[in-house]
Amino acid sequence: MQELSKQELLDRLNLENSESFAVFLYTPFCGTCKVTERMLDIILTMQPTLPLFKSNINFMPNLARAWQITSVPCIVIIEREKDMQFIYRMQSVDELYRQLLTLIQN
Repeated sequence: MQELSKQELLDRLNLENSESFAVFLYTPFCGTCKVTERMLDIILTMQPTLPLFKSNINFMPNLARAWQITSVPCIVIIEREKDMQFIYRMQSVDELYRQLLTLIQN
């Protein structure tokens, strides 16, 4: 999973013709974040073309405030002309896979 810096994430958000994507927001010392990352790695093994990135939220406090991120791990699904979706509960690989599959279908 490619890591995006704050600037790379902002650039991707500002591209008008950018396709839909998801970003996994985490902190390095969060145990639940590590479990979620393993789940996402499994999903990326099944769907290597899934537009999924990760970013360390510690380096983007303004974005966390603007998006009202309440906790990590958080997966933000960003689809053009739709409201952002925030996933905070990572119950299973299967459930996450189904939620992220919309990125491929659009």
